[in-house]
Amino acid sequence: MREPADAQAAVAAEASLIARGNGRSYGDAALNPACTLSTLPSGRILAFDAASGRITCEAGLLLADLLTFAVPRGFFPPVTPGTKFVTIGGMIAADVHGKNHHTAGTFGAHVESLSLLTAHGEILRCARDENAELFAACRGGMGLLGIILDATFRLIAIETPMIRQETRRAANLTEAMALLEDTAAWTYSVAWIDCLAPTGRSLVYLGEHAPRAQVAERLAVPTRKSRGVPVDLPRLALSRHSVRVFNELYYRRAKPGTALIDYDRYFYPLDALLDWNRIYGRQGFVQYQCVIPLAACPEGMAVLLRRIAQAGCGSFLAVLKLFGAEGDGLLSFPTEGYTLALDFPASIPVFNLLIELDAIVTDFGGRLYLAKDARSGAAMMRTGYPRLAEFRRLRAAMDPAGKFASIQSQRLDL
Repeated sequence: MREPADAQAAVAAEASLIARGNGRSYGDAALNPACTLSTLPSGRILAFDAASGRITCEAGLLLADLLTFAVPRGFFPPVTPGTKFVTIGGMIAADVHGKNHHTAGTFGAHVESLSLLTAHGEILRCARDENAELFAACRGGMGLLGIILDATFRLIAIETPMIRQETRRAANLTEAMALLEDTAAWTYSVAWIDCLAPTGRSLVYLGEHAPRAQVAERLAVPTRKSRGVPVDLPRLALSRHSVRVFNELYYRRAKPGTALIDYDRYFYPLDALLDWNRIYGRQGFVQYQCVIPLAACPEGMAVLLRRIAQAGCGSFLAVLKLFGAEGDGLLSFPTEGYTLALDFPASIPVFNLLIELDAIVTDFGGRLYLAKDARSGAAMMRTGYPRLAEFRRLRAAMDPAGKFASIQSQRLDL
């Protein structure tokens, strides 16, 4: 779609459809066999206030393009996920989080208003003071309430494009969690975990936007040379031995201390490696991301990591983050506690392992991230999301025929 009228025409013509941004979710959240409507042609910036940082843009605007516009003007997104190749509409629909959830919440917490095209062809303004319940349902609602056309939110002011990063080593999972909690005053924090090590040894990366007094660089978008993975790697490249060697080298080469790096390297390290998914071979990979409430975290995360280590299904990308207070999005993923994200090569043993991990997460009161999920079931959705019934009631009222639907919404009975 290019204009709202294009989206209205599609809604009128199609019995079933779903909006799709840049297709960076890891599952079937933006797939509909009948009609998948691309928002990418609709990516304009509609208004910007350089004094306050308030911006209004169309839903198809890529975060990468927003950064190109905002950083030279001294602004940065209030929350960013781990890739810049996502759309603003997708960020709202998944209510994405970043390395600063413990201080800033989700991206949706910073959205002031949005325009929503409903199943009846109406365009509604949704905000905390107008259609508030619908507004809460849209943030994390995976596009099932309608098509987000545009949004208004505030950027944060920055003085330089650099991040002051501090790297610390943690000998085990307990030490990593203590570090993340003790450094909660830092704006950004994340931990890499060696999930094949029995102890869960980790590297903790803290970050702050560097002030001008510390940096000579002018405000500019960093330029990085992208590299690609030219071929699908063989399964041997992801054996338990190779992952163990990689993790050992990665842990040993990290230098504890402080360094100045550009924001691109801190927030989007994988974006510099084009087609990085080919590392997992032709069978592909599956990402697993869960959150466990704070009170259950020490035991719950230890049980998860112990089971993963026992299975020998190592992950290059095992990331632990501290979440702050839960927001008001009806299906928003974060809740106060810790989130663990892992990538696994797709295989029958891995899918069997994930069923076991589901049971562990459920036992400890956790849930899975819809933007990363490609294979869980409706039962886990019901136990993990306490406001699901409220979401379903509102969806049925707004869209009685179920026009907005995805393969994921059908799989999870949303």
